[in-house]
Amino acid sequence: MKTPPSFWWQPGLSPKALLLAPISLIYGFIAARRMRAAAAYQSRLPVICIGNFTVGGTGKTPFALKLADLLKAAGHRPVFLLRGYGGTERGPLLVDPGHHTSGQIGDEAFLLAASAPTIVSADRAGGARLAETLDADLILMDDGFQNPALAKDLTLALVDAAVGVGNGFVLPAGPLRAPLSVQIRRADALVLVGEGDRADAVIHLAARRALPVLEARIAPEDTGRFAGQRVFAYAGIGRPQKFFDTLRDLGADVRETMSFADHHSFTPAEAQDLITRAEAADLQLVTTSKDMARIAASEGEIFHWLARESDVLDVSMEIKPEERLMTLITDALRRRAFRA
Repeated sequence: MKTPPSFWWQPGLSPKALLLAPISLIYGFIAARRMRAAAAYQSRLPVICIGNFTVGGTGKTPFALKLADLLKAAGHRPVFLLRGYGGTERGPLLVDPGHHTSGQIGDEAFLLAASAPTIVSADRAGGARLAETLDADLILMDDGFQNPALAKDLTLALVDAAVGVGNGFVLPAGPLRAPLSVQIRRADALVLVGEGDRADAVIHLAARRALPVLEARIAPEDTGRFAGQRVFAYAGIGRPQKFFDTLRDLGADVRETMSFADHHSFTPAEAQDLITRAEAADLQLVTTSKDMARIAASEGEIFHWLARESDVLDVSMEIKPEERLMTLITDALRRRAFRA
């Protein structure tokens, strides 16, 4: 995924957004009609969808990992289902971290597979059918909110409180994947991630529909480790600047940064350049867990070298209140059991 244009996140109708508005109207009409379509497949396993209204990162993967931990603690056996963005495999396939590469299945799949069985499938219904053959009692679908191929029992829509839904326009004039008024009707709960006041419009719509609103925060782990370190930070995620700012907040002396597009596949030349520049300036390379997943799974000695030379800022998701989230899931499972 290319880096989203900056005008997407600026309030109001910019000249560039205005120019693209006619295309957005067509795209939004098609996306809305697709979302209104009846679900094509009802899995025999309950499906919990973790999605968002816009393109770009909102913390879906850390949220999915945290939710899987909560579910396992409650006695459930979740299986992850995702498209595998950035990979070449269309699936459905069960991820084997010792066999697959990030070029095949994408970076999120490696992170999720460390927590629970993980299926990559462009066809969500086909992925659900594969999940039904495993020792699992529910499906956690990472993304796929706008995809009608698989019926969902509970949909949790994540919103980054710092950027909200940007300028409020549909692709390509803005970051929305479909008109917000259509998407909000498919959400069962709203999860505000981080701090900020840019999600007010979404909160207002959620209140009108009486949707539960939860809060979540991505918290760095082992926070004292980077204090005083001279750092060269690099990242290929939805919002690299957020990662760089977090390192600074932890006391790191961030001397250089390099941003790549979300899900970026590093080339050998880029890996060599990062290593060379860091060594020349006597800086410690630091990246994100998602980037490290791609690097560690890439073939070639230069990527193994980059992995050895790079430190990782690990993060985890805090959800408030956890009890409310688990109640939403329990209620959804009960409704499904009652319908059956």
